[in-house]
Amino acid sequence: MNTCFRPRREARAVLHDNLDDAASAAPSAGAPRHCAQRAVPASLSGARRGWMKAIAAMPLLGGVPAVAWSQAWPAKPVKLIVPFPAGGGTDAFARPLSKVLAATLGQSFVIDNRGGAGGTLGAEVAAKSPPDGYNWLVGAVHHTIAVSLYPKLGYDLQKDLIPCTMVSSVPNVVVINPQRLPQIRTFADFQGFVKANPGKLNYASAGNGTAHHLIVEMWKTATGSQAQHIPYRGAAPAMADLLAGQVDFMFDGLGTSVPHIGGGKLLPLAVTSAKRSFALPAVPTLAEVGVPGFDAGTWYGLWAPAGTPGDLVSRLQQEVAKALAGAELAGIWKTLGAEPGGQTPQEFARLIDAEVRKWAKVVKDSGAKID
Repeated sequence: MNTCFRPRREARAVLHDNLDDAASAAPSAGAPRHCAQRAVPASLSGARRGWMKAIAAMPLLGGVPAVAWSQAWPAKPVKLIVPFPAGGGTDAFARPLSKVLAATLGQSFVIDNRGGAGGTLGAEVAAKSPPDGYNWLVGAVHHTIAVSLYPKLGYDLQKDLIPCTMVSSVPNVVVINPQRLPQIRTFADFQGFVKANPGKLNYASAGNGTAHHLIVEMWKTATGSQAQHIPYRGAAPAMADLLAGQVDFMFDGLGTSVPHIGGGKLLPLAVTSAKRSFALPAVPTLAEVGVPGFDAGTWYGLWAPAGTPGDLVSRLQQEVAKALAGAELAGIWKTLGAEPGGQTPQEFARLIDAEVRKWAKVVKDSGAKID
């Protein structure tokens, strides 16, 4: 019986047993590249080591599928769980990707928006979905932040979800509604106003523990600034209130801000990345305007429920990489100011591990809390 059709705990146990066997039978140095196993650092914790071992046992890009029936996948519609409302940053990348995958693979890729709690509610739904290759999480950097910020989660990011690939990455951009704050035209104006009026301005985020939230906390810690946090159930409702003049500013993901910047409804003051964005070349970085060393941003990616066959995880990664290399998505990503992903599961796993540690330090240093 295929493990993906067994009860969840049994399937996961069988998967890990098989992966242990695969890891112990690593090929020689002369073996074909697609059979190579990735080493798992001995310094990792037990849970994290098991997770990385599972990733290491997967076929690499261009490898031979481990199970023949994966060639028939997908045989029915595939669900992409987006843990934020429609219209937000995650949704902005998930929808065009789903259309291209559907056209390529001949089955519908259905977006299932499950917003709330900084994306953690939808992540829990994904983690508890059947690991049959027909349920995937389109998550983000936010989920690596939630590991440290939320005292209780209904899932374990590094045990209950398997990294597949990154979809895109964007810098965040400091934006204001110029009609609400007409006296502010530059980041220097903004920083000066904040310093002169501590705690007077408020900022919107896509929810507690999102990059919109923690990047502001990084800036507050670095500059000694004060501002009030107003969390929303996603970037779309947060942006709606910023445009309506109900909140003062956002450190928004570039993908959702670019259309409003182009239309003159938002004024960009700085980007949070180390380098200027190709989409906003005239907008300085925070490092250029007085916050040295500042570098943070938002990325989006795909995960599978633990127990999903490794060959299917690799298959979807390959299909996503092909889609991102195509002209259609390349054009959309460029319009949204995004860099394409497509990394292997192994590469994405290493990024997630590094991000979990990075944001744990930010949470600790900033004293960030759930508002």
